[in-house]
Amino acid sequence: MRSVRRRRPATCSVTDAVRKLRNVGRLLDTTIVRTILSVWAWLVLGVLLIVMVPMVGIARLVTAPFDPGRYHAGLLFRKVAVFHQMLNPLWRFRVTGNVPTDPRRPYVVVANHESFVDILLISHLPFEMKWLSKSEFFKFPFAGWAMRIVGDIRLERGDLRSGVKALAECRKWLGRRVSVMIFPEGTRTPSGPLGEFHEGAFRIAIQTGAPILPLAVVGTREGLIKGDWRFGRSDAEVRVLEPIPTDGMTKRDVPALRDRTSAAIEAA
Repeated sequence: MRSVRRRRPATCSVTDAVRKLRNVGRLLDTTIVRTILSVWAWLVLGVLLIVMVPMVGIARLVTAPFDPGRYHAGLLFRKVAVFHQMLNPLWRFRVTGNVPTDPRRPYVVVANHESFVDILLISHLPFEMKWLSKSEFFKFPFAGWAMRIVGDIRLERGDLRSGVKALAECRKWLGRRVSVMIFPEGTRTPSGPLGEFHEGAFRIAIQTGAPILPLAVVGTREGLIKGDWRFGRSDAEVRVLEPIPTDGMTKRDVPALRDRTSAAIEAA
């Protein structure tokens, strides 16, 4: 008689798959593997910047006559983060929520700040924003050069004149129908709770009539722990929340707008 092979139950196949995924996860968490993959990921980021920054410069030159907002060059530069995540096996990013349908509707975009990885995650949003960034970033080769080319906004911490100039730059880009991106906490929070929001972003929104677009960033802290050059495993998400209109608001409404935005991000 011919022997009959018994099919393994589907539940066994699923169980085996889950077990294999767990084993892969444990492997990625080991120090040696994380170190090797981190070297690879930093190398990929460097190569992407070397390749993409000249392309960003060319895009800026070509589009300069009809793109005063440097929108297309900026959007191209943000693709560095998208390609990097695709080639980094330690990270998985996703965008959820109410993504604006009109990319040229300017917002003052604000988010909580967990890690350097926040920048790479938020850059997955499908529209261009000018980033308010500390001056140190502009000193980096290639990345800093591209930030200057696309019009990101430089801020010198503790310098009042720099702060005034940065706010003026924000108003300029909003007037050219380009959103601006600000971390209102000012720096990364070392633990879970939100830090106190500064009022600058909300003053700009009320002065220009631009809505606030809150973003809730989740899961990036593990992607690059402060003080460690190596990347970690990160299943991160940026949640796009409902915009908060500023029509009819005055400077007296700044604290209430700040608190409402903070509460919305914390609740997400």
